[in-house]
Amino acid sequence: MSSASATSAPNSADSAADSAATDLNGTTRTDVLIVGAGPVGLFAAFQAGVLGLQCELIDVLDRAGGQCTELYPEKPIYDIPAVPGCLAQELVDRLLDQCAPFAFPMHFGERAQSVTETVSAQAEDGHDGHPRLLVTTDGGRRYDVAAVLVCTGAGAFAPQRVGLPEAAALEDRHVHYAVRDVSSFAGKRVVVAGGGDSALDWALALRKVAARVTLLHRREGFRAADGTVAEMREAVAAGEMDFVVGMLSALKTDGADGALSAVEIRTREETLTLPTDELVALYGLVSEPGPIAQWDMDMRAGRILVDTTTYESSRRGIFAAGDIAYYPNKQKLILSGFHEAALALRRAYHYAFPEKALVHVHTSNNATLKEKLTHA
Repeated sequence: MSSASATSAPNSADSAADSAATDLNGTTRTDVLIVGAGPVGLFAAFQAGVLGLQCELIDVLDRAGGQCTELYPEKPIYDIPAVPGCLAQELVDRLLDQCAPFAFPMHFGERAQSVTETVSAQAEDGHDGHPRLLVTTDGGRRYDVAAVLVCTGAGAFAPQRVGLPEAAALEDRHVHYAVRDVSSFAGKRVVVAGGGDSALDWALALRKVAARVTLLHRREGFRAADGTVAEMREAVAAGEMDFVVGMLSALKTDGADGALSAVEIRTREETLTLPTDELVALYGLVSEPGPIAQWDMDMRAGRILVDTTTYESSRRGIFAAGDIAYYPNKQKLILSGFHEAALALRRAYHYAFPEKALVHVHTSNNATLKEKLTHA
């Protein structure tokens, strides 16, 4: 994925440190780097702002929301305190609204790659430098932070790729796992493969610009909203697009540059050859620990073992919250992740400001914070 960033702006209440700074080496210095912008990561950003911490968020996906947005945006959720029920995407939208007053930068399409220990320069008050962490991403960003909070859910999500040997050479040219620019498909013969909301939504959208769109799915049933399925079937009946039940069996190329020219589709009755310029494969996402598994922390089945008093890992300054965190009797609930993030950030505060005491104040009694949150 290419890197994309949300709007960055100075953030936090007046009690926070100065806004994050970038040095001549391109290293951004901030208090906390939150890895993962799903529900737990978004709530963690809000909590960081409440505590007066600076933070930035990164996520390998192209937008905030994690599994809630990518896998089941219309799934109802009933176990969020004081929220009798809401859709998964609605929860994400509410969390984005909640942390919006702090305007923390969010960087999408980037994966945290490595982390190494470093030491801050001597403080202006004469105190010795304090341990910090240097985090790099596969997009070339560098972060000098006091703490890292990993909120990657079951792991970093990546698109499930086309399992044909010829697909790799066509990726980013003619085989796509996301639609970045609709206009690039104008006048093309497009096959959209998949049976979820994303596949149907994009097939319907692309039919308006492509020469022809064919939706390909392995069966008649779909994992998509009933209204979207109905709209697709109406479009097929009206001759606006095609639908084929089958599976990809081969990708054909021609020309000096090896451009995609056709796809072979195996159906129950026969093998079809369908002239194709672009293939959009939307099979969903798969989770994997990714480089985090190499960060020299105690892990259990791909999850980070944490101390439940602080939700800190075996490596100083690296915390985990949400499904990625492991401890006895761990419950994989969003509300559990909220609790874990809140406690982790209170420990992270001491790493960011070792000479300061964190005094607990209810948000309703903090006039400056209340003003910021109610007049954003």
